[in-house]
Amino acid sequence: MRFLDGGESHGKALVAIIEGFPAGFEIDDNFINKQLLLRQSGYGRGGRQKIEKDKVEFISGVRFKQTIGSPITMVIYNRDFENWKEIMSPMGKLIYNKRVSRPRPGHADLTGYIKYDRSDMRDVLERSSARETAIRVAAGALCEAALKEFGVDMFAFVKSIGSVKLKNIMYDDENIVEKIEKSPVFCPDEKTSDLMIAEIEKAKAEGDSVGGSIEVVARGVVAGLGSYSFYDRRLDARLAFSVMGIQAVKAVEIGDGFENAFKFGSEVHDEIEYINGRYKRLSNRAGGIEGGMSNGEDIIVRAYMKPIPTLKKGLKSVDVDTHKEELSAFERSDVCAVPALSIVAKAAVAFELLNAYIEKFGGDTMEEIKERVEAYKTYLRRK
Repeated sequence: MRFLDGGESHGKALVAIIEGFPAGFEIDDNFINKQLLLRQSGYGRGGRQKIEKDKVEFISGVRFKQTIGSPITMVIYNRDFENWKEIMSPMGKLIYNKRVSRPRPGHADLTGYIKYDRSDMRDVLERSSARETAIRVAAGALCEAALKEFGVDMFAFVKSIGSVKLKNIMYDDENIVEKIEKSPVFCPDEKTSDLMIAEIEKAKAEGDSVGGSIEVVARGVVAGLGSYSFYDRRLDARLAFSVMGIQAVKAVEIGDGFENAFKFGSEVHDEIEYINGRYKRLSNRAGGIEGGMSNGEDIIVRAYMKPIPTLKKGLKSVDVDTHKEELSAFERSDVCAVPALSIVAKAAVAFELLNAYIEKFGGDTMEEIKERVEAYKTYLRRK
């Protein structure tokens, strides 16, 4: 399974084509649209989110709400395009209104301008913008819904914003999803949420931005997805690649990856026991993956996001027309997009996990794959 997506931040629409999605899956567009709404939510978002009301529309590959095996085309229309249709016209005449010539440090502006020999950095920033993640969330939400058919449940939450960190997380809390969605910053602890909001407000008051980290958890994943045989088939490598491809993400870890590097092996590796007819790890510092394969424990992926490079107060830069020192350009932007990252990263993880299920179990229809997954679960219970 693979997908391609296209579209600019202020263009007419965002589009994705998914190839290889199994036939016979009943689509709940309300679930997908809820994920799109969550992506637009979260304390610290900018004015753009008040304009857009993201909803997915299926153009192909779906008939009467059921996938039919052909490529699935999804589209999200940008409402803000009405205000930009002359500036972003695909076939109109060039106008220099809102031309960008002062690159933002930390953004793709300057390097993309040089790489593609453009006269306006808008050609770069429009595509490199995190607005692109809306269609990625739609594609990932479709995959997350399919994973539920195999007994996989997922959630994601904010672990830190700026210097404020969530110290403890109760993974077995049956109300954890409700607590996450109730929080303005998608953090399951109310006191920590309040401190995170204060951190965002501090950055906003100073014309600055703030980053942080998120965690994605996938429960019920069977052991044996991925492979130890080839680097590009290792499940942890594929998850890291997919999440690292999200705008502003600068680091990814599986389980306690960073912390484990500073400990002895006896403090790191998850010991094994056999309980009630199954193998069980006594801890999950490996994040559910050993040797490039899922081991039956919760898959845990963490992503670390740098502060958004669009700062209201600006940073030292250079105008490429005059080569003179100027402050970097500013456009309407978020102060903090870490809560949104949790939704985007969950979508990225869902896509890779579903891909791993299809790779291992094969089949052209959801029913075929489900039967093979159930048979495999029976086999695992006999080991």
